[in-house]
Amino acid sequence: MTTDFLAVRGIRKSFGSVEVLHGVDLDLAGGTITALLGENGAGKSTFVRILAGDHRPDDGTIAVDGKAASFHGVSDARDAGIRLIAQEIADAPTLTVAENILLGAWPTRGGLLDRRAMQSMAREALDLLGADLPLTAKVANLRLGERQIIEIARATIGTSKCIIFDEATAALSDAEARKLFQLIRRLAERGTAILYITHRLDEVFALADRVCVLRDGRVSLDRPTSEVSQEQVIEAMVGRAVAHARHALAAPSSVAQPVLEADRLASDAFSNISFSLCPGEILGMYGKVGSGVQELAASLVGARAFDQGTLIVNGKSVRFRHPAEAIAASIGHLPADRASEGLLRTMTLAENLSAPSWSRLARYGMLSGDRLRAAYSRWHRELRVKADASGSQTITELSGGNQQKVLLGRWLEAGSKILVLTEPTRGVDVGARQEIYRVLAELTVKGHAIIIATSDYEDINAVASRALVLVRGQLIAEIPHERISTETLTEAAGGGVHA
Repeated sequence: MTTDFLAVRGIRKSFGSVEVLHGVDLDLAGGTITALLGENGAGKSTFVRILAGDHRPDDGTIAVDGKAASFHGVSDARDAGIRLIAQEIADAPTLTVAENILLGAWPTRGGLLDRRAMQSMAREALDLLGADLPLTAKVANLRLGERQIIEIARATIGTSKCIIFDEATAALSDAEARKLFQLIRRLAERGTAILYITHRLDEVFALADRVCVLRDGRVSLDRPTSEVSQEQVIEAMVGRAVAHARHALAAPSSVAQPVLEADRLASDAFSNISFSLCPGEILGMYGKVGSGVQELAASLVGARAFDQGTLIVNGKSVRFRHPAEAIAASIGHLPADRASEGLLRTMTLAENLSAPSWSRLARYGMLSGDRLRAAYSRWHRELRVKADASGSQTITELSGGNQQKVLLGRWLEAGSKILVLTEPTRGVDVGARQEIYRVLAELTVKGHAIIIATSDYEDINAVASRALVLVRGQLIAEIPHERISTETLTEAAGGGVHA
């Protein structure tokens, strides 16, 4: 039995002269799970921040339990029963589990903290979710999935009737994601209205009762999940049908010499890893959180040391002590966390794209704005970056997919022929994913050798020439191009949420 909770009508929002939301309607019923999708820039974040009280709409109405509501801040939305669980976990690592669950609402007695009441309330919140965490443990010592449980438990304290999850599984293992889905279903069974934001279509069809799609600030689809196909959802997101056929890759020449070889590489995160990479090839390294895939990729580019084994680049044995040495050896790298490890956040697109090439582009020791702009212009066209062609925008103004294209252009401008790309489509929408896949396939024709290190089977399915599968630091399977599929990857990796 579901009951109406939230009714949103005609929500509009502008920033300066740009209208971001053009009259959005949405109903959220208690006891249901609604998936909210849309490409980056579609207006999802703005809309959700309005619901959470962080932004005020320019026009439109919000009704909670049939009564008109007006949120002047986050506290107003929380008082109305609406809580947002953001992608970035906002906990206090030095405090305990119980202290974090009651963060901002610690019970007192006689003006002093009532720890007994705190423990009781925290345990009650965890029991409600069917979760078992040590209440006195420091949050800093917990796994990411456990810290997310604390965020959810905190959201249930008080009168929460609607919980918004923003990209909740972006950094979770399959086991943690399955547990999260169980918690979300349990919340819905208790009558909570769930709004679930994701880029992952498999999660939509595994979890949601209803799917709502925003495109260019308008609702382009709002229907029960059982009544739509994945293709219809994608078309609603991008405004056109998107082909999901695997990109045709030319097989590397049988006489081509490897440009990168690993012989029995080992560290504290992986052991006995051997493989080779040839020009014109995309080698997929697939594994979930804890598999060692990210650590292996970092070791190839000097961002992390390996303890044993040999790495050969262009016929020479190397042991990079710093990423700069890998760059000098013609290796470019996209890190898993582009926001903290890849972007020069206060700099322009032209400055970001040309960063490794500054010394080459400088004139008399000074950076030349004309040369930076010319470098950006080359790859702006080639990579189809949706941004000002002058490269004068700050990179944080772009969507995740376009930021990723700029970072990829960085290594193409630097002349890197070997590319190690870690989670290249994380947080990237469907349309941008296909653009990135297209670019990678075209680069192989030009002789680039590419490694994709990812926990996303869609990346491997789309463009990998062959796939290595790692589990707990061990290389347990090598899958040839013709056998790559969701089924073979998840079987090798031990199964997944989508299985």
